[in-house]
Amino acid sequence: MANNSFRGSKHGRHGEANHEGEFSCSLQELRSLMELRGAESLTKIQECYGDVNGLCARLRTSPVEGLDGNSEDIDRRKQEFGQNLIPPKKPKTFVQLVWEALQDVTLIILEVAAIISLGLSFYSPPDAGRQNCGSAAGGVEEESEAEAGWIEGAAILLSVVCVVLVTAFNDWSKEKQFRGLQSRIEQEQKFTVVRGGQVIQIQVSELVVGDIAQVKYGDLLPTDGVLIQSNDLKIDESSLTGESDHVKKSLDRDPMLLSGTHVMEGSGKMLVTAVGVNSQTGIILMLLGASEEGDDDDKEKKGKSKDGASVEMTPLNEDGEPEKKTSLPKKEKSVLQGKLTKMTVQIGKAGLFMSALTVIILIVRFLIDTFWIQAVPWNTECIPIYVQFLVKFFIIGVTVLVVAVPEGLPLAVTISLAYSVKKMMKDNNLVRHLDACETMGNATAICSDKTGTLTMNRMTVVQTYIAGRYYKKVPEPDLIPAKILELLITGIGVNCAYTTKIMPPEKEGGLARQVGNKTECALLGLSIKLHRDYQTIRNEIPEEKLFKVYTFNSVRKSMSTVLKMHDGSYRMYSKGASEILLRKCCKILTASGEAKAFKPRDRDDLVKKVIEPMASEGLRTICLAYRDFPAADGEPEWDEEAHILTNLTCIAVVGIEDPVRPEVPEAIRKCQRAGITVRMVTGDNINTARAIATKCGILQPGDDFLCMEGKEFNRRIHNELGEIEQERIDKIWPKLRVLARSSPTDKHTLVKGIIDSTVLEQRQVVAVTGDGTNDGPALKKADVGFAMGIAGTDVAKEASDIILTDDNFTSIVKAVMWGRNVYDSISKFLQFQLTVNVVAVIVAFTGACITQDSPLKAVQMLWVNLIMDTFASLALATEPPTEALLLRNPYGRNKPLISRTMMKNILGHAIYQLTIIFTLLFIGEKIFDIDSGRNAPLHAPPSEHYTIVFNTFVLMQIFNELNARKIHGERNVFEGIFKNPIFCSIVLGTLVTQIAIVQFGGKPFSCVRLTIEQWLWCVFLGLGSLLWGQLVSSVPTSWLRFLKTAGHGTQQDEISEDELEEMKDLDEIDHAEMELKRGQVLWCRGLNRIQTQIRVVNAFRDSVSPYEGLETPESRSSIHNFMSHPEFRIEDSEPQIPLIDEVEGEEEAPTKRNSIVIPPPLTGLSHLPPLPSSPNQNNSALDRIVPLHKDASRSVMETPGNVIK
Repeated sequence: MANNSFRGSKHGRHGEANHEGEFSCSLQELRSLMELRGAESLTKIQECYGDVNGLCARLRTSPVEGLDGNSEDIDRRKQEFGQNLIPPKKPKTFVQLVWEALQDVTLIILEVAAIISLGLSFYSPPDAGRQNCGSAAGGVEEESEAEAGWIEGAAILLSVVCVVLVTAFNDWSKEKQFRGLQSRIEQEQKFTVVRGGQVIQIQVSELVVGDIAQVKYGDLLPTDGVLIQSNDLKIDESSLTGESDHVKKSLDRDPMLLSGTHVMEGSGKMLVTAVGVNSQTGIILMLLGASEEGDDDDKEKKGKSKDGASVEMTPLNEDGEPEKKTSLPKKEKSVLQGKLTKMTVQIGKAGLFMSALTVIILIVRFLIDTFWIQAVPWNTECIPIYVQFLVKFFIIGVTVLVVAVPEGLPLAVTISLAYSVKKMMKDNNLVRHLDACETMGNATAICSDKTGTLTMNRMTVVQTYIAGRYYKKVPEPDLIPAKILELLITGIGVNCAYTTKIMPPEKEGGLARQVGNKTECALLGLSIKLHRDYQTIRNEIPEEKLFKVYTFNSVRKSMSTVLKMHDGSYRMYSKGASEILLRKCCKILTASGEAKAFKPRDRDDLVKKVIEPMASEGLRTICLAYRDFPAADGEPEWDEEAHILTNLTCIAVVGIEDPVRPEVPEAIRKCQRAGITVRMVTGDNINTARAIATKCGILQPGDDFLCMEGKEFNRRIHNELGEIEQERIDKIWPKLRVLARSSPTDKHTLVKGIIDSTVLEQRQVVAVTGDGTNDGPALKKADVGFAMGIAGTDVAKEASDIILTDDNFTSIVKAVMWGRNVYDSISKFLQFQLTVNVVAVIVAFTGACITQDSPLKAVQMLWVNLIMDTFASLALATEPPTEALLLRNPYGRNKPLISRTMMKNILGHAIYQLTIIFTLLFIGEKIFDIDSGRNAPLHAPPSEHYTIVFNTFVLMQIFNELNARKIHGERNVFEGIFKNPIFCSIVLGTLVTQIAIVQFGGKPFSCVRLTIEQWLWCVFLGLGSLLWGQLVSSVPTSWLRFLKTAGHGTQQDEISEDELEEMKDLDEIDHAEMELKRGQVLWCRGLNRIQTQIRVVNAFRDSVSPYEGLETPESRSSIHNFMSHPEFRIEDSEPQIPLIDEVEGEEEAPTKRNSIVIPPPLTGLSHLPPLPSSPNQNNSALDRIVPLHKDASRSVMETPGNVIK
């Protein structure tokens, strides 16, 4: 036997490795082997290697012991066969990002205007001519002042440079951090291998050719391999082949396992034969990368199946044309994004109109004043002066536009979401898709699993029915007949997955650790309580000796293992849900140890006297049984399950307790108070489910709510033709609270039914939890899918939006709180921003029209706009959430971003600020007894008058920032202010900078120094906005019915047929994209930033971060460490798992954990239909990143449009 050659000391192996220096199997040979499928691959293996063991021998590994784990051997394998990594593409350089930031149209206009202004300032017309060009151009100008004319142009250019550098730096640090986060998620992903005879978990990137890997239900395969041993293994290869049927893998039919495919059933062991760029998926990814580098304009379109757990490509047919896909109902994208984009477009249009009007009025006034009123004759010598005026007017117009367009908005959204995501990690929520964070705030329903989420997932057997007696606690072993005990212990030992174990406690006196499936752990725990060791049985009957295993799945609801006995007969042990397995029993073991007939009447008795009492106490009941197949009857037909799984003999029924988590009832109470309905969807029987739901508070005594089983649910929602009818679902779901014995399909049907329902006024926003592979479709269909970080399979995690790292329901409530906080943060910022915008635009416009000059100069406007926008967005977007957020109902999809109360605040404060500004502007010189700053000539020096106007304006904004902290009409605007150090430091920082600008800014900022008295008046007028705020909040909103709300989302029924037709290629309705297509507003690059920035996890760890020093970096070496300290710092680790970027995906594109998206064959690219491109493609500063072993069906970041150039 080949195995024997591997026994021996490490030195022997080591020595052998050194002498030979090479493996007797080349990389090319393995690559060509992995390209074969089915029978071809079997023939090739038999011809070249004899069998899989022969291949193991060539690769110097043992199918039983695995590699010895010697680091030299591992390194040599990496050199010979490659690492399990794909080299990353280069990230964008800082210069590229600067170039992209310069594409902003508003900035380009400012640059051009500044350069013209700069050029003209050096041109000095003859003095004689100047007097003849009109009074505005004349004026006694000192020589030094005339020479200082270049300062304004230079200052504008300088502020443009600042903006560009800040934008580029933000994008660069975001890309760096995103890659860091991405690689962190990658590195936490482990896979189970056998090394040196020990089963250990290693990072996916550490897998090498020759490793023996254990594959099990729910895994996403990280490498290619050949099967060594399998139990009922079925693989979903749709991500590679497009075929949705599961492929059965076995040693005698098809032993080839490919990377990027999902294990849907069963378990097994494989020999790793190809890793990284040499695996099937790696080859395709490298082709994709190469084709992109060769031609950057080739962008791939990724396909994605909405309702499958896996990603499916659109298969190309013979001619290379994509096959037609059936139309699926579209899932609407982020609500907030749609509302924001719609609103930004509207504000932008208004700003463009105002700025154009300002320029026209200024020019017309100038022409009338100069040529008509003063009757100045046309003189060619005056042209440069007139051009200078034109440029000045143009700069004022652009400044109005800059102030009107709220570029701070995308930044506020990014900061708010990124800050929330970072903090949510501490609350055990690992957010994979940024929108999910905000959508969660609108959630109206949560469909939760029971086991592990509502309960502790620490199972123990507390009651048993064995040998004809019902024990309320586990009996002593001497009370059970020896024969029955033997059957029970052997059955438990071999018929539980060998990966399930009970380990000694980590701390002295702690609870034993349960590893693997918790129900199986409970049974193993029972055998320990009965003073028997299950491990000795497993040592006698290793996994390789199991004849056949029918693994557990949601259809069978049972697991069976067949052993071949010495006399040629077979014995099968089964365990499963008691009411299902008892129907298949025809005998039961009695007190004497003998089997007696078990009739339907006996079964009904057992159900009534044992199973129902157990279930009513919230216990999960499991039946253990066995069946003998005598040798005389010949070998049974193992594939005919219906004949095999019948005529069983019942050994025992056990009741397993899984206690409710102590914090869950309170969390559910909070949800109910916050207007969120919690429903339990479980596979347990209805009595157990009802008992647990009552303990949790989902069901209250005396409530008129429904509890039903999956069968009954299906019967009620299908019509006579067997079709599901929405009206029928609508009759059930509003009252349904518990769905028991449900299959994953039932879960998906329920979620889809609730989302599509129109019974209630507002569309329901549904969150779903899931841990199994089959929960994939429901997790994807839900508005927010939560996967379990501990118990969840890779497939479930990949289909989800948020991963609960502690599997605890209370973390979902935290997610709701953060989601609502994001929404409120954006509203706070909007309230502040719009007040600034309204006031600044009106002041600039009116001032320009009346005094021929804007009271707020271009550079001052840029300071107000860029610095205060950015700072205010940082200050208001980082407000921590409070419990008060859970005291109101969800906003829903149709709630406007700006409520009537907010509109009242915006207009109320705008009135105060405008009154003050205009008073200062027109009679300020009399109040302060200073020279007037109005009607100053072209290059006049800055005046005290206009400096006071500017200073008062900025101080009013600073104090109004405090008012903006409350949006629901609360009076105490200081409440909780010290809980937000960022806010305090930004307000103080802005104040200090403002003092510096006024006192030392001089000509560039058009300021002169003010006296203490003038400063005190400015501060007093600024403080007045706080007092005025109290007055505004005293006016009942109900009196102001005439105020309109703003920022409504687009409803699906408002979308025209043509637009729906255009969107048929997309999986989701992206409201933001539609608004952009409708508006086609050139300078709305800021909006596009909403799409890129909103998806970026910005952990705020760059060098200028205000968070610097708040947290200490922790080294993280294992997934347990990562999960227990999730507030990691990104810089801790450089990305080690490379990523391929520059792949633009579908709207909801990829970072699924460890599977890979395969593009259609590259030859068919020329036939792909072009998609509507987004208004600005060069803005996605962050390219798509498709990491190794990731599939591309949904991503932490998404690009604004699908583009094939």
